[in-house]
Amino acid sequence: MNKPEIPPADTELALRLKVAACTQLLVHHKLMNYSGHVSARLPSRDAFLIQPIDVPRSGLGPEHLLICDYDGKILQGPAGEKAPAEVALHGEILRARPDVNSVAHFHHDLTNAFTLVEDRPLLIVKNHAIRWADGMPVHPDPAHVANAKLGRAVVETLGKHHALQIRAHGQVITAESVEAVLTDSVHFVENAEALYHATCLGKVVPLSPADIASFAEHFKRTRHVNKLWRFYIESGQADGVLPADWNI
Repeated sequence: MNKPEIPPADTELALRLKVAACTQLLVHHKLMNYSGHVSARLPSRDAFLIQPIDVPRSGLGPEHLLICDYDGKILQGPAGEKAPAEVALHGEILRARPDVNSVAHFHHDLTNAFTLVEDRPLLIVKNHAIRWADGMPVHPDPAHVANAKLGRAVVETLGKHHALQIRAHGQVITAESVEAVLTDSVHFVENAEALYHATCLGKVVPLSPADIASFAEHFKRTRHVNKLWRFYIESGQADGVLPADWNI
């Protein structure tokens, strides 16, 4: 029997499946746990998909997702469900950054440790971390981004960058698609873990501008994102993490 066709990439159903799959994969690979969320901008609407506050990330399905406007107001979703406490983080980034179509926020402790130690900033030591060659800022306020004012402050810290850390709190990754936000989340943590281990061994030698330029010259982002997305989706389905009938 033939599998059903994969929904067109820009449909709401396709985005729902991608957000649910991305969330479950981030949990499975221990980047996300009992808190955190992934959002996706809905095409041609000032609105986005995001999970409710109380649905476990490990079992998130496409049917659970809310549609919210940039002010965090729920426009559509299961009755009685509430938006996550930090919905303003997503809404304000998506409002301010038309180049961003997906945001992931999670709390990876080892990665965030680099916000807690003086003179130990995150450095680029892995080749795919060139995504953040223009900087990985640290937002100084560790509070939950629970309202629009705090969301706008995060936007100001983010600027034109593609990721930031919130001091003593967690990570915010922004990208052009859900597929790319999964890829970038994996690489952001991989880079931090490699840096941590290198620091334990001795003096760290980060990638130089010449190293970065050499890798960037031949790097094909779209192809790389598609490769990693297919790997994580297919391995997730093979391992029983994702339903086999999710055609993504």
